[in-house]
Amino acid sequence: MGRQVLVIGVGRFGSAVARELERLGHEVLAIDRDARAIEDIADDVTHAIIADATDKDVLRKLGAQDFDVAVVAIGTDERSSILATTLLNRLGIKRVVAKAQNPLHGEILKMVGADRVVYPESETGTRLAHSLTMPLSVSDYFDVGPGYGLAKLSVASFAGKTLDELQLRSRYGVTPLFLRRGDKVIVNPHGSERLTAEDELIVAGKDEQLEKLFL
Repeated sequence: MGRQVLVIGVGRFGSAVARELERLGHEVLAIDRDARAIEDIADDVTHAIIADATDKDVLRKLGAQDFDVAVVAIGTDERSSILATTLLNRLGIKRVVAKAQNPLHGEILKMVGADRVVYPESETGTRLAHSLTMPLSVSDYFDVGPGYGLAKLSVASFAGKTLDELQLRSRYGVTPLFLRRGDKVIVNPHGSERLTAEDELIVAGKDEQLEKLFL
């Protein structure tokens, strides 16, 4: 069942969140003070409104208090993001996720009611840094803990081979978790699964092991 999600601030980050939520079947209300930003996203979400999310009366009139989740994705205006998060908390929204510019900003957002704080620039930078240390076969990386991660592999050069033949566990010490084949995702793929040139494989392991994949 789809949720009702309020997205405040539809710059690059907020618009990406809003569009993906809509694609996933949720009802999205996008709010921004910038008329051009609202115009750009209006056709991609359920509702898009030019409004000031730092005004409690405005939020109440828009029915913000009835939404399941709110995402505060305001860009560089830290004061506005803190105020909007505070107001959403006071209105009683069940879950508030807020974007932070830096650790201090994030701590303040938590203090005023954010249930979760995200650092998209920092997180993207971390992923990029890790991916640059990985073999060319690794197209993306996700950090899951100190020294551990998930890596997305392009396996075009291994088309026709089975997972068992790649010896991912015995040779590299990594575990295949997902095999994506077009729109189909195979969870915990069997070793007998034969790869095609278009397949993508997601594996888990220690960073030091992921860095040695197919070298």
